[in-house]
Amino acid sequence: MTDNALLKRDRSLFIGGGWRASTGDERIHVTDPSTGLPLAELGGASAADVAAAVTAAVNAFPAWSRLPGRERARVLRDIADKLMGRREAIIDLLMRNNGKPRREAEIDASDAVATFAYYGDLAEALDKRQDTGVALPDPAHAGKTRYEPLGPVGMIVPWNFPMVTSAWKIAPALAAGCTIVIKTASFTPLAELIYGDIAAEIGLPAGVLNIITGGAAAGAALTADKRLRKLSFTGSNAVGSKVMGAAAQHVVPVSLELGGKSPIVVLGDAAVEDAVDLIMAGIFFNAGQMCSATSRLVIDRKIADKVMARLVEKTEAMKVDSPYADGAEMGPMTTQGQYRAVSKTFERAKADGLKCLTGGHVLQRDGFFVAPTIYDDVPTDNAVWREEIFGPVLAVRRFDTEEEAIALANDTEFGLAATVVGGDAAKAERIAREIEAGHIWVNTPQVPYVQSAWGGFKASGIGRELGPWGMDAFLGVKHITVPATK
Repeated sequence: MTDNALLKRDRSLFIGGGWRASTGDERIHVTDPSTGLPLAELGGASAADVAAAVTAAVNAFPAWSRLPGRERARVLRDIADKLMGRREAIIDLLMRNNGKPRREAEIDASDAVATFAYYGDLAEALDKRQDTGVALPDPAHAGKTRYEPLGPVGMIVPWNFPMVTSAWKIAPALAAGCTIVIKTASFTPLAELIYGDIAAEIGLPAGVLNIITGGAAAGAALTADKRLRKLSFTGSNAVGSKVMGAAAQHVVPVSLELGGKSPIVVLGDAAVEDAVDLIMAGIFFNAGQMCSATSRLVIDRKIADKVMARLVEKTEAMKVDSPYADGAEMGPMTTQGQYRAVSKTFERAKADGLKCLTGGHVLQRDGFFVAPTIYDDVPTDNAVWREEIFGPVLAVRRFDTEEEAIALANDTEFGLAATVVGGDAAKAERIAREIEAGHIWVNTPQVPYVQSAWGGFKASGIGRELGPWGMDAFLGVKHITVPATK
């Protein structure tokens, strides 16, 4: 079980290289979603605390940004090693604070380790990219390109994937040479505070990484600080628009990873068992609390009856339980608010007369548990088809032609992710190219490798994380023109 020291933190703000207590009155109440009982209580950062964190990042930036990439690489690899050494503690915190079954928590912990190791390599390679020659049309001049860190960066991360979304931001920003102030989600701050423990242990220069806990007020204070040179946000579209507005006020770059209403397209030649497994993984992993959840099933009418029968059978056999229960396949909603939101979806779907094949109700037990749910033949103007539910709720529609499948897949304001399942790989890839989304899987589960790009089109956000694009998001391009040497 969790080390008590990781739960009871009287000082939950990591600022300027050390832990300190909040100077404000806000209290962050952390809950175990499997029981609904209190798990921890932390202080939330005041506006003065946020300002102090930004000051620390500003002061640390000159020295950190001037370090060669190979030296920053050593730091990133040290963080990866320390995360690996704390892997069991991280897994347990994710199970307790998020309600993730152990297998899911293990994936998240490994993802964080892999992310820091990968960006360690990219930090080292950055040195070789500097002063790249640029051919100019006038032989009297020569051009050079440099890649410079943008400066101190403000980050806000969500509650559904602690450690993962923060690693996706912290690691590339450090690799680029930026300094950081990151605000954890108020519901799930515990695991990410381990980054502060590691920073102190490895001797990361004071102010390079600053971590604050808090709610909306702390986030607003962070995004309003004009000393920051970039804002990076993952979360809801409603809050993302506010972050974008704050960035516009002082004209700084912004990266937004927002919502989704992603499709999974099952073609008529798909293998039934493979299709069912991919459908379930896409909507029931993390209890559907994923911006990339493939919550709309677009299925060929020729195969629909077979797939749906098997899908309902396997869904009803799922073990929905505490992450500590043997064989648990799906845990609870992470927050009481999300539990209530999904419950209201069930009520609205019933009032709308939707055809519920399975689920459609909360589970009568302690904690925030709901039944994995499938609605069939959902009208395209219904909220279950159109709105991001952020829960284990699948909307189904059938198609007869390839053109209809593509139209249904693209029938959303979002464009984050998609999956295509089919026996003819060439056809499946052809359809994937027609879907308006940033990351599309063909005949494979959702595996966002750190080497691949992550981000969406349309209302799903701005910019890309992961891969080389993740580090480039924290770099500015500087061109130097000099007299040509003879």
